[in-house]
Amino acid sequence: MPAAPAAPAGTAAADPSTAAAVAAGITPCRVTRKEYVRELDRLQTELVRMQEWIRHTGFRLVVVFEGRDTAGKGGTIKRILDRLNARQCRVVALGTPTERERTQWYFQRYLVHLPAAGEIVLFDRSWYNRAGVERVMGFCTDDEYDDFLRTCPQLERALVRSGIVLVKYWLSLSDEEQERRFQERIDNPGKRWKLSAMDLQARARWVDFAAAKDEMFAYTDIRAAPWHVVDADDKRTARLNLISHLLSIVPYGDVPHDRVVLPPRQEKAYKRPPIDSQTWVPRRYVRG
Repeated sequence: MPAAPAAPAGTAAADPSTAAAVAAGITPCRVTRKEYVRELDRLQTELVRMQEWIRHTGFRLVVVFEGRDTAGKGGTIKRILDRLNARQCRVVALGTPTERERTQWYFQRYLVHLPAAGEIVLFDRSWYNRAGVERVMGFCTDDEYDDFLRTCPQLERALVRSGIVLVKYWLSLSDEEQERRFQERIDNPGKRWKLSAMDLQARARWVDFAAAKDEMFAYTDIRAAPWHVVDADDKRTARLNLISHLLSIVPYGDVPHDRVVLPPRQEKAYKRPPIDSQTWVPRRYVRG
């Protein structure tokens, strides 16, 4: 893809994502919609290679997706999963805890979903609910919140020591872009289901959520499992940036494959029943 023109003086300082690219020796590329599709296709092929390597080596990968409502977590996860084997890569998106789960140790219901050897687990929101929505909306006590901030870094260090690679992404969204996406959900019947009463409360408490995120980072942005912030104002480039970054973290390589030879199809005396004896789906559409 062609390189973008050099940014004017001062741009990198104002745009930390661009500054991070410059520091890493990366030249940002402008992508059209057509180029986005082509680059996504390439990255998804690399994700398949990564998954094959993870399965082959017994690697264990956990990816946490956090961010404000409408930041694009679900859309990014869908693009990651698109070509992967669902038996080895799964999404964990837990709902409101049950009465039984409320009596458990807070982290307990999340830890049961951690990967075994050769697996990838993607958390669409995670144990960080306690530092975000639960804290702001008063769903946990001050003592529970304080205990979370003390325990979470210790727990994550323990996960990393056990051999799990833990990658945490925060999808960052501007006030104006979230407003536009909320309005789109209101106006689009195909997206209206995404808009919950909790989303509206989060919108009304924008500053409280921002302060909660800052405090969460202060305690949990640790060397063993740092937060990686993704500029999510543009969904397409956010997906490309996140996926390419994830691929750069996992040290995957090629996996040896046996040569595949199709066996001859079986030839045997067999008479099929009439095809009209089966119940067929009506052909509403035909190829144009």
